[in-house]
Amino acid sequence: MPASSSKAAIIAAARTAIGTARKGTLANTPAIELAKPIVAAVVERSGLEPADFDDLVLAESLQGGGDSARYIAVDLGFQNIPGLAVNRQCASSLAAVAVGAGQIAAGMSQAILAGGMESLSTMPQMTKRKAFTTGKAPEDWERWSPMSNPWTDDAPPFDMSITVAHNCAVEYGISREDQDAWALRSHQRAVKAIDAGSFVDEIVPIQVTKEDGSTALFAQDEHPRRETSMEVLSGLKVLHPEIEGFTVTAGNSSGTNDAAAVVALASPTTQQDVLANILSWTQVGVAPKRTGSGPIYAIPKALELAGLKISDVALFEINEAFAAQAVACTRQLGLDEELVNVYGSGISIGHPIAATGARMITSAIYELRRRGGGIGVLSMCAGGGMGAAMVIEVS
Repeated sequence: MPASSSKAAIIAAARTAIGTARKGTLANTPAIELAKPIVAAVVERSGLEPADFDDLVLAESLQGGGDSARYIAVDLGFQNIPGLAVNRQCASSLAAVAVGAGQIAAGMSQAILAGGMESLSTMPQMTKRKAFTTGKAPEDWERWSPMSNPWTDDAPPFDMSITVAHNCAVEYGISREDQDAWALRSHQRAVKAIDAGSFVDEIVPIQVTKEDGSTALFAQDEHPRRETSMEVLSGLKVLHPEIEGFTVTAGNSSGTNDAAAVVALASPTTQQDVLANILSWTQVGVAPKRTGSGPIYAIPKALELAGLKISDVALFEINEAFAAQAVACTRQLGLDEELVNVYGSGISIGHPIAATGARMITSAIYELRRRGGGIGVLSMCAGGGMGAAMVIEVS
C-alpha cells in the first residue's frame, strides 16, 4: 500500500442514537435540538476551545433551508463560529465533512466542525403560490417539495423505490431473495453490534422530553428489528404491485429516521490526538434513473485519488438506501461482503438523510480502532443521480 497524504485529521466524532421517525423516541425533537448536544460534545472531545474553530458546517437536506448551523453556534454560546448549511441529498453530511477538510487542506482554516442532522419526524411541509394568483387567498397556495431531478417515468424524484432500487435490481439482476437476505443480515449485524456495545463510545446520550413533560435518556439505536426473519421479510408486499417484476418492499428499504452526527476536523499537524486522517473524497453524477449506481463510480475514483486499491481497504460502508442498491454496488465492485456494512446500515441502523454520511464516518472510525486500524471507505448514492465517497485512515 503506497504512503498516503492526509488532507485533514478527524480529532473527535460523535452522534446521537438513531430514532425511528414519527413513532420513535425522537419524534418530537427538532433537528436543531438533536445537533446541539452533539456539537457541544464534539467540541469537548476535541480538546480544543470553541474559539479555536473557524466554522460549523452542517448538512440539513429536508429541514426547509435556512442556516441551522449558525443558529446552533449562537445558541451554544459559540458566537465566534459562523455556520454553513450544505445539501447534497443523501450524501449531504459526507459533503459537509469534505467542505471542512477542503478548507483545512487549502490552509484557509485550522479547525472546523462538520456533520449533519435530520428530523424526518419534524420536517416542515412547504407550500408555494400557484401561478397567476395573488397569494392572498388560502386556495392560492399548494403543497410543494423541491425536486432533485426532472420528473420522468423511470426516475420519479419522490419515489426512490423506483429511481434507486427497482432500476438497480433490473439493471444488475438483483432478485427479491438477494434483497431480503441482505436486509436480514443488516438487522442481524446491527443487533449484534448493539449487544456487543460497539456503538457506546460514539453515541452521546441525549435528554428527550416526553408528552407528559418528563424526560428520558436516549442512548441506543431503536430501528433495528431483532425478531425479523426471512419468513417475515419474504411475506411483505412489494411497494408497486402494478409494476411487473417489482421486488422492493418496506423490509428491504432503508428506514425513515432522526439523528445528528458531527466530527471535529483539524490540520494534520495538529497537536491533538488524531482519530483518523481523511485521504480523499469525491462525488460523481450518473443518469437519475441510475442513481443507485453512484457508489460504483465514486468508490474507485476516491481510491484512485488516495493512491489506493480496493484490496487496500479494511472496511467499506455503502449506505443501504435499499438492499437492491447495496447488493448491486458490492457485486459490481467485487467487494468482500464480510467487509461491507459490518454493523448494519440504512436498512437496520437507519438512514437519517443529512446525518447519514457523518454517522458512517463516526461508526467506521470506532470500528477500525477496534480492529487495530486500517483504511475505511464510506460511500452512498444520492438523489438526482449522484454518488459520493470518502477514504479515511485509522492508524
